Amino acid sequence: MEASQPFSDSDATSSSLCHPVAVAAAVAGQTVAAAEVAALSRLSEQLGYLLRSPGLSFCSDARITVRSSGGEPPRVVPVHRCLLAARSPFFRDKFAGGAAALELGEMVNGFEVGCEALEAVLQYVYTGRLEELPRGVAECIDEGSCRHEACWPAVHFMLQVLHAASTFEINELVSLFQRQLLNILQKVATDDILMILLVANLNNKLCQRLLTKCIWMVVQSDINYVALNKKLPPDIVEQIKQSRSNFGLDGQENLEFPEKHVKSIYGALDSDDIELVKLLLEEGGTTLDNAKALHYAVAYCDSKITKELLSLGLADVNGRDHRHYTVLHIAAMRKEPEIIMSLLTMGARPFDHTSDGRTALQISKRLTRSTDYYRSTEQGEPSPRERLCIEMLEQAEMRDSFTEVTSVPVEMISDNLQESCIPLLNAVWLAESLFPTEAKAAMNNANVDGTLRFKSSCLTNLISGNKRSAEDVVKASFKMTEKDFSRMEALTKTVQLGMHFFPRCSKVIDRFLGDDLSGLSIVEHINTDERKNRYNEILEEMNEAFTQDKNEKAFGRSAASSSAASSSKSARAARNKRMSLV
Repeated sequence: MEASQPFSDSDATSSSLCHPVAVAAAVAGQTVAAAEVAALSRLSEQLGYLLRSPGLSFCSDARITVRSSGGEPPRVVPVHRCLLAARSPFFRDKFAGGAAALELGEMVNGFEVGCEALEAVLQYVYTGRLEELPRGVAECIDEGSCRHEACWPAVHFMLQVLHAASTFEINELVSLFQRQLLNILQKVATDDILMILLVANLNNKLCQRLLTKCIWMVVQSDINYVALNKKLPPDIVEQIKQSRSNFGLDGQENLEFPEKHVKSIYGALDSDDIELVKLLLEEGGTTLDNAKALHYAVAYCDSKITKELLSLGLADVNGRDHRHYTVLHIAAMRKEPEIIMSLLTMGARPFDHTSDGRTALQISKRLTRSTDYYRSTEQGEPSPRERLCIEMLEQAEMRDSFTEVTSVPVEMISDNLQESCIPLLNAVWLAESLFPTEAKAAMNNANVDGTLRFKSSCLTNLISGNKRSAEDVVKASFKMTEKDFSRMEALTKTVQLGMHFFPRCSKVIDRFLGDDLSGLSIVEHINTDERKNRYNEILEEMNEAFTQDKNEKAFGRSAASSSAASSSKSARAARNKRMSLV
């Protein structure tokens, strides 16, 4: 008997597969395999339809509630316990204990996971398929030079999916996203590596490769220990320190831990103690610029202490740190509108570039999700902080300096200080009611404190049907004191800041103040319900006008322009008709 020969592709082609029986068997096998693939594909589609179709929600027997830290209402995702239990040991244990209503935030500790990321995980659980990253959620708004594959929204979405999949013990999905993140790490912004490292460390049992790679990249980076201590666990910082020491990288300038005097200044800033900061500076150990104290405050302290530090006038608002970042660059990374406004009003230059060629506006755009920027906001709903940052930086780039602020409208100026206060109060109160995030940024920067209590009494009398006009209420109750003069200056500055940084909001408010509210406040024969309805109509028209203007700027569509013009014309016609009836 001949010795058996090892099987090879050439053997199969030249001998066994040429036999008619072998060929028939192979064809039959391929047919069966194709049929199985088709059946599995149909099953995947049907289960996916079960998850996506609202009409089949009656089949669900559990729910997952997603609460957002951004103020949006909670969202409830219906799910099926049998499917989740079959695919995930985590859910199997949850449902075995009788749970039917789960909170996403309670399940995924340590890193916030949004509804879109949860839906991506569930889509994989139900169908076994990995969809493309969702547009809008996983892409920024910088269309000029960003390919989106490694911008922060894309990275952030992948981290959310990875963390949720790891928590739910869906190991194959963790592997897929770990591999995807490893493939783009070299393209990710250095500062974003810290967050990837943090999530990889949270899920270190399944993400060891990603964790090791991120640690090595941070070891080689120019991120100093102040930032590392703020953003990473102590054991990871110690590991980075040891690696830098082993490879002779710890001696690089500005990477070492800050000296004692600088640490004292940072501690005072953390404690919101500006007086202690001044005492430390008087000791002469260092200066704000040498300590990079303004960079530190902008990165880690609240807007109030940052503004107080700026008011000392001892720091260069355009100074750079060891990474060649200006303070405005740091503020754009933090995405805090009030701090950006404070820096711009103090002379921060919006056109300064980072070492890799980005302006503060470009930094802000690459950190902002497309869905957040273009999201419509309801009347009185806070605007996304990221969108405000972009708007302010765009306005700053359109002007050479803050000194180009448009003067307060002449209608708000009077020789009688009491009369001048009325339109200012109206403007600020309406801004706070309709555009709360924008108004808050302007009011805090203008040090508005307690000014609106007069406006509150005006509106109470106006809506309750009191025969006295709003102006009468203010004049009767408002005696100008030194404190009141300061408040009026703050109101004036608030209006100026609004006109400078949010011109579209200001124009809408000015138009309606002139056309409607002044007339509304002196009409005495309208009953209470009519007053309330008219006031609500004004608020609705203002919000619609702002939203239309925002969409024109965002999308640049001519159709949107004509639609907005038509809508605005209709709104004016309807308003004139109502006023003539009054």
